[in-house]
Amino acid sequence: MGPPLKLFKNQKYQELKQECIKDSRLFCDPTFLPENDSLFYNRLLPGKVVWKRPQDICDDPRLIVGNISNHQLIQGRLGHKPMVSAFSCLAVQESHWTKTIPNHKEQEWDPRKPDKYAGIFRFRFWHFGEWTEVVIDDLLPTINGDLVFSFSTSMNEFWNALLEKAYAKLLGCYEALDGLTITDIIMDFTGTLAETVDMQKGRYTELVEEKYKLFGELYKTFTKGGLICCSIESPNQEEQEVETDWGLLKGHTYTMTDIRKIRLGERLMEVFSAEKLYMVRLRNPLGRQEWSGPWSEISEEWQQLTSADRKNLGLVMSDDGEFWMSLEDFCRNFHKLNVCRNVNNPIFGRKELESVLGCWTVDDDPLMNRSGGCYNNRDTFLQNPQYIFTVPEDGHKIIMSLQQKDLRTYRRMGRPDNYIIGFELFKVEMNRKFRLHHLYIQERAGTSTYIDTRTVFLSKYLKKGNYVLVPTMFQHGRTSEFLLRIFSEVPVQLRELTLDMPKMSCWNLARGYPKVVTQLTVHSAEGLEKKYANETVNPYLVIKCGKEEVRSPVQKNTVHAIFDTQAIFYRRTTDIPIIVQVWNSRKFCDQFLGQVTLDADPSDCRDLKSLYLRKKGGPTAKVKQGHISLKVISSDDLTEL
Repeated sequence: MGPPLKLFKNQKYQELKQECIKDSRLFCDPTFLPENDSLFYNRLLPGKVVWKRPQDICDDPRLIVGNISNHQLIQGRLGHKPMVSAFSCLAVQESHWTKTIPNHKEQEWDPRKPDKYAGIFRFRFWHFGEWTEVVIDDLLPTINGDLVFSFSTSMNEFWNALLEKAYAKLLGCYEALDGLTITDIIMDFTGTLAETVDMQKGRYTELVEEKYKLFGELYKTFTKGGLICCSIESPNQEEQEVETDWGLLKGHTYTMTDIRKIRLGERLMEVFSAEKLYMVRLRNPLGRQEWSGPWSEISEEWQQLTSADRKNLGLVMSDDGEFWMSLEDFCRNFHKLNVCRNVNNPIFGRKELESVLGCWTVDDDPLMNRSGGCYNNRDTFLQNPQYIFTVPEDGHKIIMSLQQKDLRTYRRMGRPDNYIIGFELFKVEMNRKFRLHHLYIQERAGTSTYIDTRTVFLSKYLKKGNYVLVPTMFQHGRTSEFLLRIFSEVPVQLRELTLDMPKMSCWNLARGYPKVVTQLTVHSAEGLEKKYANETVNPYLVIKCGKEEVRSPVQKNTVHAIFDTQAIFYRRTTDIPIIVQVWNSRKFCDQFLGQVTLDADPSDCRDLKSLYLRKKGGPTAKVKQGHISLKVISSDDLTEL
């Protein structure tokens, strides 16, 4: 069972189709009429627009002719360039386009059964976290008999023109497609999670390790059903579509149709002086202006391969406009890479995507206000919604995406398309359960771009620990909905922090409700005991307060360990001490290296301090070798920290 399907404007495709067939008429959609309001918000198209059905445009119309990816797509007189690139990208993975165009064979014209054709089609879009089915009629805008928006070079093929109409209906009108990025469109077509990679900033031509790491990510994304496209920056409008020295077009989006790591046999190793080839295959949606460098169609590299070699290596081209490039040339020539990961299906039952719907709201009660503005608004910033997630181990890439609700349908009322949005990321205590109220010791682990686009994202390799993500609008005091998504190959358990402090309950009233909150950061433990010169010391921390306990990751083979481990405790009284112990991780039995005992009174100094390690037994126990650096902040206001 897939996710529930939402019906746009509550139109039921099968019911509408059967009614039309029963009445021997073609469907005309009353919710998206063939008139100017379906084209533009507040302007008229120069020239006479006639809405025609495909059967009035050509003989033998078809939804799809042959293979969906085999035909070039044309932008049209008023077409949107990113739309054509998105169509081309969508066609690469069958699992995606068959979801966007459901039951395409059932929707196809059948000349043998003309009475079963009702002029009605349906398409599905991932719209703000929900798969939404949009029903349209087949009336398309034309001028002088030609389609105004996108069309196919196969003149009797209409899947992209009809899909574009359904998308325009979903967003309000055809003009609403203006300003959308290719990643916006691909996400709406597929539900993928997009990440934009700056190829120059990544320095992939200089850093060999980063280059092969990028290849590994692209290979994994592609083989899991993701979509990838790339482009060359154009410094100004005059250089748009200008050809480079190697035959590529500036400001033009190319689609990746294959990616391969090829192990060469002994003969080819001698020919290419390499054990492996790292190759990508790209496609120009317009079917012209191919790459003319190494591995282009007329290059000498191909002359070294027999037909059998090409087949065995998988270096084949399935349609005109495709070309192969080496990874090195790919990194050298392209500036921007859009990587859209397929996140719809759990891998082996493990979720790679966590998502949550939220909203920025305004309330008279400051504690309930959830629209605090960006990080510049220090007094109100932490009034925004807060979400915590856990990275269970080091070295994993985490992709965070914040999408605001599209306001294009309200453009006729004068409302802006998008607010300026962004988010901040903080590394927090390992046992954080309640909302942040002040930022004293938390590390600012990342920040997204703040911009008025529909979606902003941040991609980072994070260390093990807890992180709080704060989605914000740039200005405080505004309301809107948002969708937060986090992608990782390890489960991160995304959840919202809703409570400001522990709840009153019969249990904690009987035991005593907390009166003091204490934040603790253990920066380091140095000069640790080492009994033998060749002994390996693998220190870790155990931080205790009453029955609650926090453990740090183990530091490998060092007597000068940097931890930067944070913990927070809500205590009934300062008579309940906080104990920080240092242990040595060993194969059979861990070794106690020493501890410090802290009263952590609200009146204590909040500066970084260095304390000697002691044996067990309290603050007056015998001193052991080594000392620990830490910072303690306590308050009797439970909402201060």
